[in-house]
Amino acid sequence: MTAPSQLIQVAIAEDQEMVLGALAALLERAEGIQVVAQIRNGRAALEAVATHQPDVLIVDIEMPEMSGLEVANRLKGHPSVRVIVLTTFARAGYLRRAMDAGAYGYLLKDSPARELADAVRKVFRGERVVNPELAAEALSEPDPLTDREREVLRLAGEGVSGKDIAARLRLSGGTVRNYLSEARSKLGGANSVDSARIAREKGWL
Repeated sequence: MTAPSQLIQVAIAEDQEMVLGALAALLERAEGIQVVAQIRNGRAALEAVATHQPDVLIVDIEMPEMSGLEVANRLKGHPSVRVIVLTTFARAGYLRRAMDAGAYGYLLKDSPARELADAVRKVFRGERVVNPELAAEALSEPDPLTDREREVLRLAGEGVSGKDIAARLRLSGGTVRNYLSEARSKLGGANSVDSARIAREKGWL
């Protein structure tokens, strides 16, 4: 039996309460793992890392206040915690962005239950755990958008006008139009909303 001092400390960030409880119960039953925090939004996940100093943080992608990808990026280079993204989105674009943000693992929620505990142990040892099919797809179709194009396109896809995008991001109207034009050209969308849809389906937004 693993000694208490050797338990892998895990925090879980998931905004759906039933899923959060199920994940925590699953990991608590796994040998050598202790769940030290259960949180329901991205900002609280960062606070939990500071408070509990877990070895591994499991995050969903879509969460209130801050996405799992934003959380991973904030923790990139953190001296002790390693991030696993656990999501329903089987999208190569999300996988690539998660890895770029410093995540050590990318798992799908419909994976066999035992794989999560195994992934926690591997990530704790410094190994990377990713879905092999998604990894191959991510390598074959890289994200074509720059961070700024992604930011502008996301707002356009939400129905924000070019003028308001410019005001929010402190850009000129011409610069916003250029970013949207570049994004449409890369994605082949009929317009900005269609381009945002394409990028979202690929996991690039």
